[in-house]
Amino acid sequence: MTDQQVAFSAILTHHARAAPSRKALVLDDVAVSYAELDARANRRARWLAAQGAGYGDFVTVALPNGLEFYETVFALWKLGAIPNIVAAKLARPEMEAILDIVRPRLFVGSAPAPGIATLAAGQPIPDSCSMDPLPEVVSPHWKAMTSGGSTGRPKVIVDAMAAQWNPEEGFLLQCPGDVILNPGPLYHNAPFHCITMGMFVGATIIEMGRFDALRALQLIEAHKVNWVTMVPTMMHRIWQLGPEALADFTLPSLRMMLHMAAPCAPWLKDAWIDWLGSERVWEYYGTTEGIGSTIISGTDWLAHRGSVGRVRDGYAMKILDDAGRELPAGEVGEVYFRPEGGPGSTYQYLGSDSKRVGEWETMGDLGSVDEAGYLYLSDRRNDLIISGGANIYPAEVEAAIDAHPDVQGSAVIGLPDEEWGARVHAIVQPVAGAEPDEAGLLEFVATRLARFKLPRSIEFTSEPLRDEAGKVRRAALRQARLDGPVGETAGA
Repeated sequence: MTDQQVAFSAILTHHARAAPSRKALVLDDVAVSYAELDARANRRARWLAAQGAGYGDFVTVALPNGLEFYETVFALWKLGAIPNIVAAKLARPEMEAILDIVRPRLFVGSAPAPGIATLAAGQPIPDSCSMDPLPEVVSPHWKAMTSGGSTGRPKVIVDAMAAQWNPEEGFLLQCPGDVILNPGPLYHNAPFHCITMGMFVGATIIEMGRFDALRALQLIEAHKVNWVTMVPTMMHRIWQLGPEALADFTLPSLRMMLHMAAPCAPWLKDAWIDWLGSERVWEYYGTTEGIGSTIISGTDWLAHRGSVGRVRDGYAMKILDDAGRELPAGEVGEVYFRPEGGPGSTYQYLGSDSKRVGEWETMGDLGSVDEAGYLYLSDRRNDLIISGGANIYPAEVEAAIDAHPDVQGSAVIGLPDEEWGARVHAIVQPVAGAEPDEAGLLEFVATRLARFKLPRSIEFTSEPLRDEAGKVRRAALRQARLDGPVGETAGA
């Protein structure tokens, strides 16, 4: 392996020269080679430049997964611009709040707030835009991702890394030339980061567009996929296909299924390990801010059940209490990281502030470490429910509820209670066709949780509670119920 760094503006060209016919993307069974994607991105870059986008400019991209998305992002890197990725169908108030923070040079997608130059999605590129190579340039920041945060207030996380990479250095055990399935929405950091990193090392990306459990398995087998990242919601939907459907798939090509972005219930992880083998099921915990991360194999997880792994090389980690004192092994506190380059070396916020204790920084997650340095997450501090003086972590209650075969998903929040201070309220989405059974569900959960952690009220809904990246905004769910009849009338 060399230490050669290649600018993202030239990385498609790099792989096209090495293997001109190698597939960069497969979308709806249509293959696009690295050479073709490179030429298309050159053409689109010239069109974006004609709209005013240039070196160091933020450009907000609100496009669904698809060829236009990939072309646009690589075209922006060819100009030295900074892609600011947002959901294509983001609610207008949130979109306007993000645009007010970023103030992009250009918006690509549906019409944003007035005063920002807009390039509508799906527009044909003029024939006058050449596919010829462009001068090499390195964008000062390779991405600017958005997050609602635990409060729902938008913030933008500008990655400190310049837009260049060693095309022989695989990210998170990816290998040059892998075939990688993308089942996730690219406006979320985890799929965007993992999928583009795969392309930086010459991978072929099998782009699903939208996740479907059975189709994901079919694509893995048909295209001999080696690497995939999923969220537990996807794992759960695949598992709900049932033993007869799963028996048709052994996924022999799949070297690594890496899950991240949300807690995974132990029973579900056990099921996947039993199915694929512990050497193929991995878990990653990290932050969009890049301040620190952990990783764990299924084999190590079986020896350290519930852990998300040990801190990765290049980072340090501590568990601190509210006073900033380091806690010993086994005690729950806030998880703090320090990257090798020190605080502020991996990102900068637009629209928010960091929480630091000296050189150590936290995203608000609570957890503990064992004597061997394995991290065990409890929950987000902002989501913690204190009921009758006891700390209750919603993720733990959700894992118990989600283990029920008639449950598609759940979200647990704390609602005010005169006697207890707060009560555990569960919002439950049953699987299609299942009849809500509050008593049966409580009886099931009572076999998995201490009595004080049991929901004191249950609400059934047909609406999905997590997005395609497995995220749930508990703060927004809680506020909606405080404002409406659930918060006023649900029994304790």
